[in-house]
Amino acid sequence: REAWKHGVQVMIEGPGHVPMHQIRENMDKQLALCHEAPFYTLGPLVTDVAPGYDHITSAIGAAMIGWYGTAMLCYVTPKEHLGLPDRDDVRAGVIAYKIAAHAADVAKGHPGARAWDDALSRARFAFRWEDQFELSLDPETARAYHDETLPADGAKSAHFCSMCGPQFCSMRITEDLRTLAAEKGISEEEARERGLAEKRSEFQKAGGALYV
Repeated sequence: REAWKHGVQVMIEGPGHVPMHQIRENMDKQLALCHEAPFYTLGPLVTDVAPGYDHITSAIGAAMIGWYGTAMLCYVTPKEHLGLPDRDDVRAGVIAYKIAAHAADVAKGHPGARAWDDALSRARFAFRWEDQFELSLDPETARAYHDETLPADGAKSAHFCSMCGPQFCSMRITEDLRTLAAEKGISEEEARERGLAEKRSEFQKAGGALYV
């Protein structure tokens, strides 16, 4: 208040280590005691047991306190508490905090935040791989991870990835279910129940043998 009285801008630095169950209280008290002056936080780290991964332990707290109302997030690198970060450490920290900030924006209902998520979800369900990469927060890494196991150009139009393969992809199964329901002129629920009944019958006829 004294600073504001003299035309001096004020920003409040928050604590860097706060367990999850105390983050909301910390934010509420700052707003009340500091008269809603802008609050910025280094995380906070929600646990101290993971040196080398404090960009993750702090991003958890950052997402929470971002949702509760902090004005600015100060990113943390994997080298926090261990040494001077290099370029790769800075990149890892910034990406972790972009994720945290976006998660907070989604939770707060900020315009565009949910729309971005929904756009990527639709691209994922439709197996539009190029759109998935380009909509990603880090397109370069998303593309590289996909291409490690499915590098061929044809894989960019495949209706599966190497995680579940063509047989167990939940989105492909859902797509096939909808197609079957449309062909049979039945509801998706009925198609699902029929499919489950068929699989139960197959399982019983096979003697209850588990797929390995």
